[in-house]
Amino acid sequence: MDKSLIRKPPSTLLGTLKELGPGLIVAGGIVGSGELIATTATGAEAGFWLMWIIIVGCIIKVFVQVEIGRYVIFTGKTALEGINALPGFKIKGAHWIAWFWLAMFITSTAQQGGIVGGVGQALSISIPITEEGAAFNEAAEEQVRAKLAQAIGVAAEENRELASADLPDPGYDIYIWALLVTLVTALILFFGRYGAIEVVVTTFVACFTLITLINLVLLQMNPDWAVSWESLRQGMSFKLPPAREGMTPIITALATFGIIGVGAGEIIYYPYWCLEKGYAAYIGPREDSDEWNQRAKGWLRVLRWDAWLSLVVYTISTVIFYILGAAILYRADLHPQGMEMIRTLAAMYEPVFGSWAMGLFLAGAIGILYSTFFVVGASKARVFADAMLIFGWRKQEPKHDRNWIKGLCLAFPIISFLFFWLYPKPKELVLLAGTMQAFLLPMLGFAAIYFRYKHAIRALRPTKLWDFFLWLSAFGLLVAGLWLAWSKLASAFM
Repeated sequence: MDKSLIRKPPSTLLGTLKELGPGLIVAGGIVGSGELIATTATGAEAGFWLMWIIIVGCIIKVFVQVEIGRYVIFTGKTALEGINALPGFKIKGAHWIAWFWLAMFITSTAQQGGIVGGVGQALSISIPITEEGAAFNEAAEEQVRAKLAQAIGVAAEENRELASADLPDPGYDIYIWALLVTLVTALILFFGRYGAIEVVVTTFVACFTLITLINLVLLQMNPDWAVSWESLRQGMSFKLPPAREGMTPIITALATFGIIGVGAGEIIYYPYWCLEKGYAAYIGPREDSDEWNQRAKGWLRVLRWDAWLSLVVYTISTVIFYILGAAILYRADLHPQGMEMIRTLAAMYEPVFGSWAMGLFLAGAIGILYSTFFVVGASKARVFADAMLIFGWRKQEPKHDRNWIKGLCLAFPIISFLFFWLYPKPKELVLLAGTMQAFLLPMLGFAAIYFRYKHAIRALRPTKLWDFFLWLSAFGLLVAGLWLAWSKLASAFM
């Protein structure tokens, strides 16, 4: 570690805010898949009943996130290096949790295929290329409006027919747009740097969250769709929804739990962005001195501010999307899936913005989904370059690390597109990755507790209150993982 990079942590609030960034980058990777797709899908299936799971899922993981981040910036090692050093058996030199992470990593790459497929859908609606694509757009839009009309009691015969009609073939527009976005993203990431990523993602997340919040506020002025206090109380009742034929909303909710807030993937990605931001380099190599302890304490404070402020951003965004899904999609029996996923999601804006809804939603959806595709592609390149060392697939050559990252930045967007091309069901790809991340979360909880006690620095030990919440967080992640496993098994044998 280069000692010339060492510097004192900021001592003022303004100075601290200037050093933030990794958490917002992670938030940009969360909002597209977790909030826009998975959270609204849960609301569409469960109504308000499972809002409490969504809120808990956002808040509970931040303690594990910070603890793993603490380990990384204090030691200068990466998250995967820490996992590989955990107690337990290894397979071909890599810890068994690292192998499970690799399986999750593959499904999250498929999830990225679902994200770029969503971008392709949004662009194909905005700018159809073929006659088949234009005809599909028109039919899908008529069907969504018919279902919205039925939900508020306008059940004319024409509406009933449109709501149940089969949609025509969408053509190749979605694939063409998704491929173009993929290639452009790969090139931008190949030549890009951290600073550009930070600015782009922060802008996308802020703008779309603001538009969606305005939508929810204005929805309260429409008596047909306004959200009542009774609905919100139901959402925080800590009860499960009544059974619905052909649906298992609790499984959807628990899969969503794995990717909302900081999912397992983001908990691993986050420390890499902290390293790239420079937190570990600013602290410097470990020294048994008061000066080092003060630097470490100061930069840990910055990391905590970063994590907690990003928590505020993505929790607000998550709750907004869940409420819209429950208030509109659930009542209209609309479920965002398949090639009409984006069209269905746009229905959340119809009651407020009317003819403007589609344009506003498409602009926001393109921005937020693209930011997710962009951020996670950059994150994957950095993490996998490190993973190749852990699994012994390349040699440690620091001077070539940047070249590996650039090459992987080209590769992963293209691999993700291929997943979508082979299995064009965005929601299913996203929820599959969420399921794998939910299973990985308890393992990361164990890792965080191990780091807390095995790598504790006496002068920097956290408070007993922090330790309580860390244990509570790890226990909650274990319960969620076991609950999902049980739900999956129960549904398989019913």
